[in-house]
Amino acid sequence: MKMKMFSDYYYNHRKNVYANRFWSFDNRKPIFRRRYMMRPSVSPDEDNMNGYSRKTPSKRRYEGSKFSSLPKKKPRTGKERIPQPKNTVAMLNELRHGLVYKLESQTGPVHAPSFTISVEVDGQKYMGQGRSKKIARIEAAATALRSFIQFKDGAVLSPLKPTCNLDFTSDEHLENDARVGLTVDGQKKVPDKGPVMLLYELFNDVHFDCSTIDGAQNNCRFKMTVTVNNSKFDGTGPSKKLAKNAAAKAALASLCDISYSPMMHPQKNAPLPIDDKTSSMELPQIHADTIGRLVLEKFMEVIKGQESYSRRKVLAGIVMTENLNFNEAKVISVSTGTKCVSGEHMSVSGAVLNDSHAEIVSRRCLMKYLYAQLELQCTQTTANQSIFVRNQENGQYPYKLKSGVHFHLYINTAPCGDARIFSPHENDTGVDKHPNRKARGQLRTKIESGEGTIPVKSSDGIQTWDGVLQGQRLLTMSCSDKIARWNIVGIQGSLLSSIIEPIYLHSIVLGSLLHPEHMYRAVCGRIEKSIQGLPPPYHLNKPRLALVTSAEPRNQAKAPNFGINWTIGDTEVEVVNSLTGKTVNNQVSRITKQMYFMKYGYLMKNLPGIQNRKITALYGETKNRVKDYQIAKRELFAAFRREDLGNWLNKPIEQDEFALPE
Repeated sequence: MKMKMFSDYYYNHRKNVYANRFWSFDNRKPIFRRRYMMRPSVSPDEDNMNGYSRKTPSKRRYEGSKFSSLPKKKPRTGKERIPQPKNTVAMLNELRHGLVYKLESQTGPVHAPSFTISVEVDGQKYMGQGRSKKIARIEAAATALRSFIQFKDGAVLSPLKPTCNLDFTSDEHLENDARVGLTVDGQKKVPDKGPVMLLYELFNDVHFDCSTIDGAQNNCRFKMTVTVNNSKFDGTGPSKKLAKNAAAKAALASLCDISYSPMMHPQKNAPLPIDDKTSSMELPQIHADTIGRLVLEKFMEVIKGQESYSRRKVLAGIVMTENLNFNEAKVISVSTGTKCVSGEHMSVSGAVLNDSHAEIVSRRCLMKYLYAQLELQCTQTTANQSIFVRNQENGQYPYKLKSGVHFHLYINTAPCGDARIFSPHENDTGVDKHPNRKARGQLRTKIESGEGTIPVKSSDGIQTWDGVLQGQRLLTMSCSDKIARWNIVGIQGSLLSSIIEPIYLHSIVLGSLLHPEHMYRAVCGRIEKSIQGLPPPYHLNKPRLALVTSAEPRNQAKAPNFGINWTIGDTEVEVVNSLTGKTVNNQVSRITKQMYFMKYGYLMKNLPGIQNRKITALYGETKNRVKDYQIAKRELFAAFRREDLGNWLNKPIEQDEFALPE
């Protein structure tokens, strides 16, 4: 028995010794175990010399050379590393680029100095003090940030610009003045961060909610609502992510005057307006969103009861403001449509609508509104209700618009022609890589009874009546070209130009496909260097441009052959067959040449201040007698020719050879 116990002890002892030397006792092969690992376990059945069972180690036994290179694991403490917040200098540099910090003074003894650092932000100097230059610089940046940012703890501090006689117990100064814009050298800059991230950084109380989902499964339209400090902002998009971004953009534009518009990107060939070098070509984002929302809401309102005609590809409308007060803005007109009249339906009496594209129809609806406002001047009791006043400065134009009245055009996509042809994609908002190509800026015509445009041919610009009736396509100038024409001769038309001064668009707001360079070139930029000889008050107008935050989705459905129009004061919409130029009931539209010639005749008979009241000529001849308008139009066509952009194509002259009914 003693010999057996001794042999067992010796066996176990030698086995453990070899294990510590990294050798296997059984097969004499190295296994490279680490020294800090447990010794090989002995089976529970084996007893040691004292008769107690050896405990099985709890740690796993690793063998083999493949584990020799594993790093030692650090014990977990249960605490995750929290990213450090940015200091005030970094935050201020993100909002204002190119800041310079200056050492104003250094006081105190050598062993305990006190530094004063200043930084100038938007023309105002902010100071900071500290025991080191770094601390003083951080304090100066914090002082500047407190002037215009609401911090995460909810503390709203004073506005950036000091105000006088301000009641700080009210919230009015927070809504109107606590705004932060991103500027570089006096020009606004698009933030580097996404709208959702930036919104979370600037505000503490931010909540997103998906309110509605419209459309079919393959063409969904999501609506997100974000609540920021008890204020709600909506955004729509084809996905929840895009709708969320749109809602965040709307909130930043309203609360902080931060814009993500493509107009904010640096454009090489988009100069500032020549009449106002300090202003920007961009309409403020909050105003653009208001215009788009008002037109969409008015369309949904007036189409009730006519839902079968709500199908559309292009939607347009015109909004009027007084003194740029968008809280009381009025929608003057709403229209849809994408087709032109067929050549076989041309009228010699001005009884058809030649161009049923939405933006063109909206402008014709505006003309109807202008006629109605001038009719108010015919009666002394209603004259004060009109947007027109007697012109005491220029006897050539008896009437003019009241001061502060502006008109804004909304289109849910870029106008056909030069503005759209080079901007086929929503993300195509970079700098034009080929601005000097001959195709840029070319005059283009719409295709009869179809969609799209083609460049005009180098011809004399004449279309004949018999040629069209024999099968030649009836050509109509593109919407981009017509808008460029409005920016020279005005939107009031030739007949009204004998009564009122020219009226120009203040802004153009798009729902999608806004490329700043292409849009600017199309509506005014391509002729700004060649236009000359315009009789005052005609001039080259440069409207403000903007894109709404909730972009319109691309509609892949086939365009309908009808369009609707509505003008303020109408009881219901009018539906026009775009191919025949008449209503779906085969009646004469209320916005045709024939109707406006009759309204013009009424004004010439009854409007005070008119000298020559007789109209004995035909429609075309009456237009040609408005000399300054015709001079401005000829100079426009000459400017296109000087730039080698083509010849303007006119309709056959026979369609203007009609007189007033007896």
